Amino acid sequence: MFDKILIANRGEIACRVIKSARKMGIATVAVYSEADAGTLHVEMADEAIAIGPAPAAESYLVQERIIEACKASGAQAVHPGFGFLSENAGFVEALEAAGIVFIGPPTGAIAAMGDKIESKRLAAEAGVATVPGHMDLIEDDERAVAISREIGYPVMIKASAGGGGKGMRIARSDEEAREGYRSAQNEARASFGDDRIFIEKFIEEPRHIEIQVLADAHGNVIHLCERECSIQRRHQKVIEEAPSPFLDEATRQAMGAQAVALARAVDYRSAGTVECIVDADRNFYFLEMNTRIQVEHPVTEMITGLDLVEWMIRIAAGEPLSIRQEEVSIDGWALECRIYAEDPFRGFLPSIGRLTTYLPPPESEVVRVDSGVVEGSEISMFYDPMIAKLVTHAGDRDASIARMRGALDAFCIAGVGHNIPFLASVLAKPRFIEGRLTTNFIDEVYPEGFNVDDLPPEDPALLVAVTAAIHQTSRQREAQISGQLDGHGKQTRDDWVIRLGESDHAAKVSAQPRGWLVTVDDRQMEVYSDDWRFGDRLWSGVVDGREIVVQVERRGIGYRLFHNGALVETRALTPRTAALAAQMPVKEPPDLSRYLLSPMPGLLVSLAVAEGQEVKAGDQLAVIEAMKMENILRAERDGKVAALHAGPGDSLAVDQKILEFD
Repeated sequence: MFDKILIANRGEIACRVIKSARKMGIATVAVYSEADAGTLHVEMADEAIAIGPAPAAESYLVQERIIEACKASGAQAVHPGFGFLSENAGFVEALEAAGIVFIGPPTGAIAAMGDKIESKRLAAEAGVATVPGHMDLIEDDERAVAISREIGYPVMIKASAGGGGKGMRIARSDEEAREGYRSAQNEARASFGDDRIFIEKFIEEPRHIEIQVLADAHGNVIHLCERECSIQRRHQKVIEEAPSPFLDEATRQAMGAQAVALARAVDYRSAGTVECIVDADRNFYFLEMNTRIQVEHPVTEMITGLDLVEWMIRIAAGEPLSIRQEEVSIDGWALECRIYAEDPFRGFLPSIGRLTTYLPPPESEVVRVDSGVVEGSEISMFYDPMIAKLVTHAGDRDASIARMRGALDAFCIAGVGHNIPFLASVLAKPRFIEGRLTTNFIDEVYPEGFNVDDLPPEDPALLVAVTAAIHQTSRQREAQISGQLDGHGKQTRDDWVIRLGESDHAAKVSAQPRGWLVTVDDRQMEVYSDDWRFGDRLWSGVVDGREIVVQVERRGIGYRLFHNGALVETRALTPRTAALAAQMPVKEPPDLSRYLLSPMPGLLVSLAVAEGQEVKAGDQLAVIEAMKMENILRAERDGKVAALHAGPGDSLAVDQKILEFD
């Protein structure tokens, strides 16, 4: 076994590898860019070595610096995590030449499976079903259009070296094929240094289901059942679960057998994932094989009890698998939600900044948080916007969903936008609860995009009652401190008007042995919490017989409450103050409709218009790159460009002016 390994990655996956290595008694070495100095993975590792500037192309992707760090630290092996150099066959060869073990598959398997075109050829030769398409390289956008017509729309345009949703576009017309080819090629070149593109048939109503495999150097190959990964946005997975609510046992075994056959065909070794697309009749087709640990691997670990990272290390050290296929079983149900730094109310635009508050729910045997940040960490524009992965486990799917919804309520994040409201909304949708999932789920369930109306319906009286109880407790405490309550019968007032959004609710509060009896608009509810204290961000208790968790932040005479995905403002007013407040005029927001504003922080890659140019609604105006993704901004109405306020190459802040219309 190794004495010391280096993790050639950052963030939560680096922390995850360190935890398994520490459990095995193996020392760890972290590498970090200038932007990551002082981050959690650097603090957790036994040693840390700086490898360059913030951009990944100048640090985490520079093979020579990783190898130099191995030599300087004496690390015997490298775990690549996911992304970066994890599927780079040249990197593996360089490590081997330096006498360093790669904790992953051999170069032949990486080269074969890392190239989507070659992998499909090999899969077909191994008897694995593949999606119809054009696997040869495509020279230009006009050739892409011709091929798309031959296959028949809709088609999927993909980067050969792609992954993580980058370099992928769906085209349903010639125009979309041209634009999709160019955008996919640009993203692939920027993200992977490889702009080769291929096209395949896009299957309608598809599910994305993948099989986890483990293979050692002694000829043993097993699969660890499946993961359902159909909830995706822009081809990026959002919620994963294991097992799938769709597969029957026969399909599960057939998919597992083909995954094992493919792994054997390429002489695979280590943990890997065979991704498939499954249609409504449970026909499945090979998509690709990821020759690395997957972001969503925790759900498999939760239902099988196996540590996949530990097994990657053991296999790399030459140990044989100690578990046989017939010993693999499914225990309960696990879900994973990816917590991203993005604003779901603004089209999921990336959000960067400092985490002024970061309080994840407590971890246990049934709740797991994989993260690479702490309170005060910086979410940078240079890397993936993932904040954490939240995983829950229970005896069945319904219980796991309920546990996940409670854990999301207890996840406190401030300082950057995050997608917890969206995740809460998805989990509450009847179609999700019923397990009717496809990769089109988000587009179909949120056809107009995500907005506040998509949040789970909630009884407003619950939050009014919590506000009234907290406010009454606060006022009594203040009165005791100031001497207004002296034990001789003096009392604070007990009637309030709770303003929730634009609605006012009468609330009367009276003390009970365990908490409060709150009457909200003639409805009586018992409200109590056994462990809430002043200053706590989480109010966990019972309201009207229902256990709930509410995030609470005091704001003067008001409160900000977060529950069930919704962030609401409440104010506790006296009846007289409420009457006067109702007479206050409302300030009109400024008219910014003449400006094109940057919806996110990022780099202005290009402008498609000039001053004085006429534009039509839908015309492309600009391209902004943020967190390694290209975002096209289009005109919302007809108009004429009056002035340009930014140019290509400029770094933009949120809401910065790009151009102005007449």
